[in-house]
Amino acid sequence: MAQNREIIADIVLIDIIDFSKLDAKQQLEIISFLTRSYRKVIEKMLLRSEICLETFIMGFIPTGDGFYCILNPKYRGYGIILGLSFNHFSDQIAKMFPYFQGIHIAVHTGGVYHFRDILGHKNFIGNGLNDCMRYLELKDFTISTVMVSDAAYSNFKSFLAKRKDYEELLHTREFKHSDAYSFKDKHGMTKRGYLVWMRKSGIITPPKYKF
Repeated sequence: MAQNREIIADIVLIDIIDFSKLDAKQQLEIISFLTRSYRKVIEKMLLRSEICLETFIMGFIPTGDGFYCILNPKYRGYGIILGLSFNHFSDQIAKMFPYFQGIHIAVHTGGVYHFRDILGHKNFIGNGLNDCMRYLELKDFTISTVMVSDAAYSNFKSFLAKRKDYEELLHTREFKHSDAYSFKDKHGMTKRGYLVWMRKSGIITPPKYKF
């Protein structure tokens, strides 16, 4: 993968609510459990689709109080479904840790660049990551929903137009979306997006593609 080439991909951001208010032991406990559990959930999803983790996800990037999950560009449009699957699993975590207040999830389709850090590990930078973070600033956010950018929603609709099986599955799950929201982020830039949710939540496996 060329390091100087911009990659347009779905980005899913997980942000732990009130993470900074937890003590150090609680922070370590919840971030360790969350990271480990989400990885297991993804691996279980991929096992059903016969996809390896490295093919599906280009990178996990810690944010301090959560993480970014950057999908392979081949799965552009599926990011919203992954966000909804993550949201379902967070409800189960809340039952295990009384101090866990839930997570906010944002999904955006944007540009990232791949590079190697000082230890030689794969990492990413780019406006796509920053823009995804801005969607957490929506004031009407609730933990039962996922905030998605207009770019992510457009790719999501294109994905469903090609995959009627997923469109039917989301209909069965009673997928819903809000009217479009427009708001200004902390830099004064106008953002537009939607809140999405499923009345019958669950985990939906990704499609299998040939590479």
